[in-house]
Amino acid sequence: MKKSMMWGSLQMLMTVVIFLAGHQLHSLSAAAAMAADPPVVAGLSWSYYESACPKLESIIRKHLKKVFKQDITLAASLLRLHFHDCFVQGCDGSVLLDGSASGPSEQEAPPNLSLRAEGFNIINDLRALVQDECGQIVSCADITALAARDAVYMSGGPDYDIPLGRRDGLTFATQAATVANIPSPFNNTNVTLSQFATKNLDATDTVALSGAHTIGRSHCFGVLPRLFPTQDPTMDKTLANDLKLICPNSNSTNITVMDLRTPNKFDNKYYINLMNRQGLFTSDQDLYMDKRTKDIVISFALDQALFFEKFALAMIKMGQLSVLTGVQGEIRANCSARNSDSFTAGLGSVVEGGQEQENLAY
Repeated sequence: MKKSMMWGSLQMLMTVVIFLAGHQLHSLSAAAAMAADPPVVAGLSWSYYESACPKLESIIRKHLKKVFKQDITLAASLLRLHFHDCFVQGCDGSVLLDGSASGPSEQEAPPNLSLRAEGFNIINDLRALVQDECGQIVSCADITALAARDAVYMSGGPDYDIPLGRRDGLTFATQAATVANIPSPFNNTNVTLSQFATKNLDATDTVALSGAHTIGRSHCFGVLPRLFPTQDPTMDKTLANDLKLICPNSNSTNITVMDLRTPNKFDNKYYINLMNRQGLFTSDQDLYMDKRTKDIVISFALDQALFFEKFALAMIKMGQLSVLTGVQGEIRANCSARNSDSFTAGLGSVVEGGQEQENLAY
């Protein structure tokens, strides 16, 4: 009963804060909603596979519907996989590659050790289904981007188009480069904004993409510094006590949900959590504590439609980071390995917009 009353008080406080903030942020929301779509990188197109693989998106969505019916938590895995791919050396499917004699893969770098094996398996399953239907013309990078988009939509988030035509990278990044480019859960907002800015993502993009933490789960490792040796004063005490039951000491390896309200639904509750000091990571909670991003957090807590719009725009921008197009890279036959040097698949072509674009597999 005492805990219930505490939650009731918190929710009432949150309602008052949101009501007052709404008067200040109404114009901010209206202006933000009028933002233009991001430009499309040369070589990508909204209708890239329209002629060559018209069933591409339906194949992916149909398979993921079956996957998520069995385990909706895998939606977050696919979304995170795309993010970790794009942030390192661009959206080139390099995170999917296994290690080789040249060194360990991106998957073996510390920030990627928690990427679920099931996510990689799903991408390879999709690769096989698409290749059976259309031949070897769709890249693993594009499949990963589409899977992330569908993961968002099928867990309750926005549905949006993404430009396609990415090709797969020939190499994976070093472990040092991977660590340097994947944002840490321990970062404050100053570091987070700086890191996102190197990807040409602004403060609104940063806060919107952070909203991906509305689904998924984390190992205790990501939150332990906020609990031990002393509790982070910016964390709600009830949340801290609950987390200490899951992560009882500094060596805990258990798993907790990212969003305590609706952990498997893509919605704007993440931002309501932040307003109630119930963000899981330092990088999450500090978005509400920092004056540069606080109003954006509140605007998304007030307006889920605005969050969905800005999230989709940010995903489209992020999904075009340093992409390979044209005859760069390759179209992998197996998402986890480069095509062999002796491999030849002939010439495929994607007819899009009245122009024929060659697709070579090296």
